[in-house]
Amino acid sequence: MPTSTPPAPTPARDTTVDLVVIGSGTGMAAALAAHERGLDVLIVEKTDYVGGSTALSGGAFWIPASSLLAEEGAVDSPERAEEYLRSVVRGTSPDERWESFLRHGDETIRMLRRTTSMRFMWSKGYSDYHPELPGGVAAGRSCECRPFDVATLGAERARLRSSALKSPVPMPITGYDYKWMNLMARVPGRGVPRVALRMAQGIGGKLLGREYVAGGQALAAGLYGGVLRAGIPVWTRTSLQRLTTDGGRVTGVVLEQGEREVAVRSRRGVVLAAGGFDHDIAWRKEFQSEALEPGWSLGNKGNTGDAIRIGQEAGADIALMDQAWWFPAVAPLPGGAPSVLLAERSLPGSFIVDRHGRRFVNESTDYMSFGQRVLERERSGDAVGAMWMVFDQRYRNSYVYAGGLFPRMALPERWYEAGIAHRSPDPADLAHRAGLPADAFVASLRRFNELAAAGVDDDFHRGASAYDRYYGDPTVVPNPNLRPLDGPLHAVRIVLGDLGTCGGLRADGHGRVLRPDESPIDGLYAIGNTAANAFGATYPGAGATIGQGLVYGTAVAEHAASRG
Repeated sequence: MPTSTPPAPTPARDTTVDLVVIGSGTGMAAALAAHERGLDVLIVEKTDYVGGSTALSGGAFWIPASSLLAEEGAVDSPERAEEYLRSVVRGTSPDERWESFLRHGDETIRMLRRTTSMRFMWSKGYSDYHPELPGGVAAGRSCECRPFDVATLGAERARLRSSALKSPVPMPITGYDYKWMNLMARVPGRGVPRVALRMAQGIGGKLLGREYVAGGQALAAGLYGGVLRAGIPVWTRTSLQRLTTDGGRVTGVVLEQGEREVAVRSRRGVVLAAGGFDHDIAWRKEFQSEALEPGWSLGNKGNTGDAIRIGQEAGADIALMDQAWWFPAVAPLPGGAPSVLLAERSLPGSFIVDRHGRRFVNESTDYMSFGQRVLERERSGDAVGAMWMVFDQRYRNSYVYAGGLFPRMALPERWYEAGIAHRSPDPADLAHRAGLPADAFVASLRRFNELAAAGVDDDFHRGASAYDRYYGDPTVVPNPNLRPLDGPLHAVRIVLGDLGTCGGLRADGHGRVLRPDESPIDGLYAIGNTAANAFGATYPGAGATIGQGLVYGTAVAEHAASRG
């Protein structure tokens, strides 16, 4: 979907409000929750477009034990969710952070239903990322917005941030649709009807003057529609310069629009919801890995860590700066962007090797755990180095690849020219082309094929988890994630991308920003990726990043409204 020229921004001016929200991703949920509580709210967005990384995402949100899940037939409870989060977080974040998330979850769902026109659905079968742990749910707890008509935004449609993924025809593809679309060549009875349904909805909608979107576009559009309906002002092209304080209490902000500064006084507080430091490569290398390169992150280009720095200037502490929502991706072409790999890593007939030509991970594991394994290797002194995804022609004929290459489509010649893809009928020759040790690679291929033929991955347990199997091929038995490779082979260079960083300002269960001595900074809140991950060093399930951003918007609004 091409980016439209946005309308001119609302002129910024000196004013006083109850609550200022910096950032227009899940920060819009904080604004809606505060407005519903009677607060006068202002949203400030640095870029031209509303939606943040939420608009770029898959749009799922992980909020357990909700009334929405119960209505959809899911079996869950607050007790089971608490057991799961305790076991998955394992002390990497204070208990009050995830306990507050659980406490405010269902209230957030109900608030969004009241304040927006979005309709939600359960992504049934999309397993928790660690379902084998106590309290895990193999059927999943992730939900998403049903296809949403962005034409209802009117002229403000042009201010919505567009998705990086583009379809050749109008097709609002939900997360559930994606699973079966990816398998349409293997399970046409499930895949083809899903694609036909969405094509009919997209093309038919156009004929009726409607424009249906799905995923993060639908969620961001729904939130923005609620903001517009509530009359909450949004100042775009307006950046946060500094916080104003009085005796240790945050009293407002100084903003810049164009080359003009304005001061906004805030009676109840300032909410920093401006994303992480996705595109500050100096911080990425300092806190995370020297191997990371500019352009590998899939997060919003405006996420450069400004709000985190400004919070530190006010005395805030930081935590979990080494963490990100890691996401392995196809290496970008010069000047281009990486292409995400989600289902691709789970599908049979493929595996991934390191610079030594050896497997090093369960390829089907959740993307954050995949990235953490890469960094563990680097910190141990044996860096993974260049990663290559290897698959055969049968794999290429069977599945969608990199989000846009449909079955039987050849890999782009530009990939071969740039050296990020190679092909050969001979494994040793393929290894030579990719710069891998031939003997080690051939041995890895032989070992993988032996395990795949047996249907049991003794080395890395691929296919043992319900999460692995969700994106597997159900026509391949006994293990939907494993099949021996044969015939001509392809190798594609993989890099460690991410959906955004998830370390930042330390916050408590109310979303209040904390100093190093753990005292709260009065009047200052942080949510989303500006705050340190409420789940510590883990990713509980699909949409946990958006889920906590939405839910902590409610927690912050509740606390801000209670202040005198």
